Amino acid sequence: MFTNRSRGFPGRVARLCAALAASALSLTLLGAGQASAADVNNARNAGFESGLTNWTCTANSGTTVTSPVHGGASALKATPAGQDNARCSQSVAVKPNSTYTLSAWVQGGYTYLGVTGTGTTDVSTWTPDSAGWKQLSTTFTTGGSTSSVTVYAHGWYGQAAYFADDISVFGPDGGGGTDPAPTVPGVPGGLSVSGRTSSSISLAWNTVSGATGYNVYRNGTKVTAVGGTSATVTGLAPSTSYSFQVTATNAAGESGKSATVTGTTTATPTGPALPKHAVTGYWQNFNNGAAVQKLADVQSQYDIIAVAFADATGTPGAVTFNLDSAGLGGYTVDQFKADIRAKQAAGKKVIVSVGGERGTVAVNDSASAANFANSVYALMQEYGFDGVDIDLENGLNATYMTQALRSLSAKAGSSLIITMAPQTIDMQSTSNAYFQTALNIKDILTVVNMQYYNSGSMLGCDGKVYSQGSVDFLTALACIQLEGGLAPSQVGLGLPASTRGAGSGYVSPAIVNNALDCLAKGTNCGTFKPSRTYPDLRGAMTWSTNWDATAGNAWSNAVGPHVHALP
Repeated sequence: MFTNRSRGFPGRVARLCAALAASALSLTLLGAGQASAADVNNARNAGFESGLTNWTCTANSGTTVTSPVHGGASALKATPAGQDNARCSQSVAVKPNSTYTLSAWVQGGYTYLGVTGTGTTDVSTWTPDSAGWKQLSTTFTTGGSTSSVTVYAHGWYGQAAYFADDISVFGPDGGGGTDPAPTVPGVPGGLSVSGRTSSSISLAWNTVSGATGYNVYRNGTKVTAVGGTSATVTGLAPSTSYSFQVTATNAAGESGKSATVTGTTTATPTGPALPKHAVTGYWQNFNNGAAVQKLADVQSQYDIIAVAFADATGTPGAVTFNLDSAGLGGYTVDQFKADIRAKQAAGKKVIVSVGGERGTVAVNDSASAANFANSVYALMQEYGFDGVDIDLENGLNATYMTQALRSLSAKAGSSLIITMAPQTIDMQSTSNAYFQTALNIKDILTVVNMQYYNSGSMLGCDGKVYSQGSVDFLTALACIQLEGGLAPSQVGLGLPASTRGAGSGYVSPAIVNNALDCLAKGTNCGTFKPSRTYPDLRGAMTWSTNWDATAGNAWSNAVGPHVHALP
């Protein structure tokens, strides 16, 4: 969580930027052309339902998978490695002097979609990494003697695997044959309630072959449409029962409704609530030169204590916790558990943090999501933790982390505390996986305490560039979250407790307090002043209670009372 990171651009990234710029020149908006009644999809095995038939992937980089899929039962997964960019291509028969729309649904790492051999201008388009399915589309025109073209998808060197599905070369029939026209999909089966809170019900169901989407009905009325086999219906009343059904859809139409399942929301939480404005501190379960503490030693100004860190296991997604008794002067598990209970009796929340700079926990499919939720819940039961902090600095998958946290919420109930500690780069845009995850779980999320340190210069919400170490850096970057969909009560400012707590980015408690005042009251701002105030701003976070104690608790003694006195 706490070492400096280079923001430089090595040669490969420079080449990537150049390729992205070139591809962007050919990007064409959806719906650019007018379709003819005789137009067809000329791609064969467009949904990869027959494996890789009709497709060729370089360096054996491609395979078919059953999850995630956009439509049907299969999709392409292609993984770049070394100097191979995982290019999968197909030769497609076309008519001369004709216009075609090339499109595909993609997700995962950087993905390119393009065509060569058109006889006119070869085109391509691309998207950066995406946690959910996104449609790419561009158009091309064939030359006077062109009877076939090569369509392709590929990733980028050193980037994550990409997924592609439902590739289409739509236009006049080139005579090479087409996939069968879709038929109305079958009725979804296996509908069940997978999670519930006081204001939401999560649902899951089985994949339907040939479906490209699903509609969710509550008490007979359609409330949402999704591309996958799960959904969360929000905005519900506590302690109330609702009936749900699901239908499957594709271009041919909508299936009949599934069997009905009933879900009942939980009661409104009755336990001790967090104060309106809260201070979060990370407690170190290791000795790195900072003051060694027992939980009982943590300063009373901290409202949320994040125990750093849980440990990865040999099971994907699963975590465990090992108290460093030797490094903490003989601190026993029984003492630790008793200290958790004492802090809770004093109105504090104690949560377990997953990740950190060296964290290796990966939640990237349904199985690992289930393992994560089950293992964190087991730790909550064993130690009495109030919830979990997500501090995965090596990236996360928004789809499956959302699934994991909703599953955990269903197990733990509405009193669950969920915090997140993304780096500045993770919250620059709502398209980033961390930001997406926060928005996906907004109804159960407690607070996002972004790390305003160990960072390069970043954009503020006004489009200007700010460097760490100033009030403006804190307020202009916080504004992105506050205006990007998070509630003010879900936004906190994360700073190091001392110069020794981070490689860079330390600011005095006075600057932290000025930034809090600027955001909550519109006073003590720097050159950047937000267009409105956020009096419900949650508060502040620090790494760590140990480094704070090393410096005589100077940070919490100054910032703590200031946070608690906000309006």
